[in-house]
Amino acid sequence: MLAPGSGPELSTSFAPLWRQISWLTCWIALCTAEAAPACPLPCTCDGHGLQVDCSSRGLAALPADLPAATRSLLLLNNRLSSLPAGAFAGLSGLQRLDLSNNFLDGLPRAAFGGLANLTELQLRNNSLRALDPELLRPLARLRHLDLSLNGLARLPPGLFDGLPALRSLFLRANRLQSLDRRTFEPLASLQLLQVGDNPWECDCHLRDFKHWLEWFSYRGGRLDQLACTLPKELRGKDMRVVPMEMFNYCSQLEDQNSSAGLEVPGPPCTKASPEPPKPKPGPEPEPEPSTACPQKQRPRPVSVRRAIGTVIIAGVLCGVVCIMMVVAAAYGCIYASLMAKYHRELKKRQPLMGDAEGEHEDRKQVSSVA
Repeated sequence: MLAPGSGPELSTSFAPLWRQISWLTCWIALCTAEAAPACPLPCTCDGHGLQVDCSSRGLAALPADLPAATRSLLLLNNRLSSLPAGAFAGLSGLQRLDLSNNFLDGLPRAAFGGLANLTELQLRNNSLRALDPELLRPLARLRHLDLSLNGLARLPPGLFDGLPALRSLFLRANRLQSLDRRTFEPLASLQLLQVGDNPWECDCHLRDFKHWLEWFSYRGGRLDQLACTLPKELRGKDMRVVPMEMFNYCSQLEDQNSSAGLEVPGPPCTKASPEPPKPKPGPEPEPEPSTACPQKQRPRPVSVRRAIGTVIIAGVLCGVVCIMMVVAAAYGCIYASLMAKYHRELKKRQPLMGDAEGEHEDRKQVSSVA
């Protein structure tokens, strides 16, 4: 027998409760699905969408609908040739961005806008020829920057002004020939700098950067190698071991340029001056100022042999002077000792000479009395 209140009446009373529980379960599942970030189709993501790996997918454009919570975005080994302005504006929490091994040949000024938390940027092995001075300004927390294996021929002034936390900088295998020390002075936290495999010209344009390298090494910074390509006398030598005397001619050139700027400008210089007219009979006219182009004095190239010869000659002269001073001091000491010995002997002989003279005088007196 069924107890009172059981059977159809009991199932009818629990039906609304089961309906509420099922609705609550569906709502929780829907909210969970909305909270979980969606991963772009050509990429792979971890469980929480913090790391998005889109490497080696043959992408020619950035994938759409990247998770807003992404911390690491890998886009290496693709076919990216350009980036739109504000391409990563929705990824404010991004910390690592790898764009290596692509075909990027130019980056707009606002390419990395909104990435205030980015700490690592990889741009290795692209086709970059020039960089905008404001490109890296939004990356105030950047610590590692790799610009190796590009076609950079120069770094614009102010490129690193907004990177006080940068610790490692890679500039290997570009087309850099000289660097301005003012570009690197804002990098107070820099610890590692790699600039090898560049065609460095060790001339006056690199002199100030050599001063900065000495300061960088003094405070414990690490540098791989800065091997000179030109001039021929310095080819293969590390810029850090080249003596500063090799750049003395730079000051002379600066003085000549400054003095030339103060001269009163004359008539315009022409490459081919016209032939002077034939002189007419009569009084000789006064000579007119010549408009021929003056021959510019070329800067004398750096000569290692000449510098080494100068150092050797200066050392020999200093050695000869030192030897002469030592000989003169020894001669003075010997002369002083001989004179002292002579005076001592003279003092010993003076009493004996006095007694002999007295006896001679007494004999003269006795003979006179006799």
